[in-house]
Amino acid sequence: MSTPLNLLSLSDIEAARELLTGVVETTPLIHSRPLSDITGMPSWLKCENQQRAGSYKVRGAYTRIARLSDAERKRGVVAASAGNHAQGVALAAEMLGASATVFMPEGAPLPKVTATRGYGAAIEYAGTSVDDALDAARHFADETGAVFIHPFDHPDIIAGQGTVGLEILEQLPETATIVTAVGGGGLISGLAVAVKALRPDVRLVGVQAGGAAAFPPSLAAGSPQKLERGLTIADGIAVLRPGDLTFAHVSKLVDDVVTVTDDDLSAALLLLLERHKMVVEPAGAAGVAALMTGAVVPANGPVVAILSGGNIDPMLLLRVIEHGLASAGRFLRLAVRCDDRPGELARLLGRIAGQRANVVDVAHVRESPRLNFGEVEVALSVETRGPDHSSALIADLRDSGYRVAQLAD
Repeated sequence: MSTPLNLLSLSDIEAARELLTGVVETTPLIHSRPLSDITGMPSWLKCENQQRAGSYKVRGAYTRIARLSDAERKRGVVAASAGNHAQGVALAAEMLGASATVFMPEGAPLPKVTATRGYGAAIEYAGTSVDDALDAARHFADETGAVFIHPFDHPDIIAGQGTVGLEILEQLPETATIVTAVGGGGLISGLAVAVKALRPDVRLVGVQAGGAAAFPPSLAAGSPQKLERGLTIADGIAVLRPGDLTFAHVSKLVDDVVTVTDDDLSAALLLLLERHKMVVEPAGAAGVAALMTGAVVPANGPVVAILSGGNIDPMLLLRVIEHGLASAGRFLRLAVRCDDRPGELARLLGRIAGQRANVVDVAHVRESPRLNFGEVEVALSVETRGPDHSSALIADLRDSGYRVAQLAD
């Protein structure tokens, strides 16, 4: 039988907060009218996407590195991350005068790589997942003597992340539910220690991306379980196995862990961008996605969704916006067959304009075995006002004699 792991206490979180005073930002807590309308409860956003280095991760990283001895810091630190922990470690190491090496998975978002390097860290690539990078970072630590800074499974990391919970309860004492993204579990573990010590009645729910959700099967099994792979746009929480220490905290203190799809995350990002002018990465929007879909039903009282990070690749943001519009029924891809004769394209576009839809792009296909002689297929991307408008547009085109197929996003 394994030895039970000791959970952190409120005093650990409070000590971390004292250490972080003047180092990290007290991030805003803003009211969300659109989310309140959806949930039926006063809903708020804790904007850790506006934290230094773009996420809450600097809280834990600074706490961990600041507590190293001078001799340990001289050996340097090493970390593994898809990006946010990397930036947190790089910034904390720079502030504390330690050299930093960060292992990142192949394909890590370029803006996160660039920002990490900008804080002075050396970048190495290893494997295709955070778990691969973790193995490489541990090996590097064994070979060089650098101190390994785990992204979530260490008491100092958990203590630093838990300071988010102290801020929420001070900013909104009547909070009834807190919802946050979960990867390895460092943030929600720290939140749980702080919040449950001060307000045990507050409901605390974690949210994972369905394509990389290790906590639900782990909780069901009663111990950390490793996924074979993780496929999601939310690279910040694509962790294949919970930490031993974080699992102990989550299983003891967290009320529930739910999952959302990548479509849900896209819709949440779109809402945050359109209604709040907030740039948030997919992982950072997981709490909002869970509230929008009803995966989390708030307790009777104010609910806080933590926006855990804002470090998103602009190219991914473009794709996510388009996907979010399609999921919301506001962006259509159509294949329309019509006669290949002069003026036919103008007539087709006129029908679309008559329905007050906006054509984004057009492509003609003439050479295809699918087409009959004298026939052309027009591929269209069209913006609409929503599902009803999209259905009306397709119906009008078909009533006008066009053969219309809706293409997958």
